[in-house]
Amino acid sequence: MRLSRFTAFTAAFLLIAVSVSAQDRIPAEGGDVVITPILHSSVQIEHGGTVVHIDPWTAGDLSSAKPADLILVTDDPGHHLDPAAIEQLRKPGAPVVLTATAHAAFGDGEVLANGEQGVFAGVPVAAVPAYDMTPGQPWHPMGEANGYVVTLGGKRLFFSGVGECVPEIQALEDIDVAFMPMNLPVDRMRPIPVAECVKTFGPDLVYLIHYDNATARWFGNRELPRPDNAEQIAGTIQALRDALEGEPIEVRDGDWYPR
Repeated sequence: MRLSRFTAFTAAFLLIAVSVSAQDRIPAEGGDVVITPILHSSVQIEHGGTVVHIDPWTAGDLSSAKPADLILVTDDPGHHLDPAAIEQLRKPGAPVVLTATAHAAFGDGEVLANGEQGVFAGVPVAAVPAYDMTPGQPWHPMGEANGYVVTLGGKRLFFSGVGECVPEIQALEDIDVAFMPMNLPVDRMRPIPVAECVKTFGPDLVYLIHYDNATARWFGNRELPRPDNAEQIAGTIQALRDALEGEPIEVRDGDWYPR
């Protein structure tokens, strides 16, 4: 039977609505892993009553954020290491896992060096090196920043630190969900390099993070005019999708830079 134009439009709308409503839930053992984008690389992850925050930042809206059983910090700049956000979200006694450089600035927490792993608040966490291989500024030296592989409900989630597609990332195995930065300066991790990177370790699902540095700066200082770069950013996201066309890798873009 042929659908009317209105019925066809309604059906399409419902399909889109279902897709959007489900995009931040990952089926897992013991219930879904729930992913809540906050800002730039700040994200809340929930599973089975456990709440994990990665790079919490007060420039984002934390009013609805849940108290953290575990906080992971990838680096020491303010949009990764924000003591005020940690104080606001941290449950009493909740572990804060961070790098030695971030620990020196923060003065608290548990250091997890590149390549080390541990169990914190019942959550297995492995630190993956995050660094640059291309010379020039901005420079992220080896050993100063982490990405993390977190296991929740039998799912392995990789949160990349800011850097390039280093051998330690390419060697990752059995990653279900990867959070990858894009549009980094000096041609590091532009859409094509990100696409080639995720092909090396083959996650089922990729979330883009940390891809609009200009707007992130505005969130950090709202006395500046908000950048008018939506079209440019949308183009780079589409370029990544095009580069991964035909691959068994789904790309999702959360609301990392809310209006």
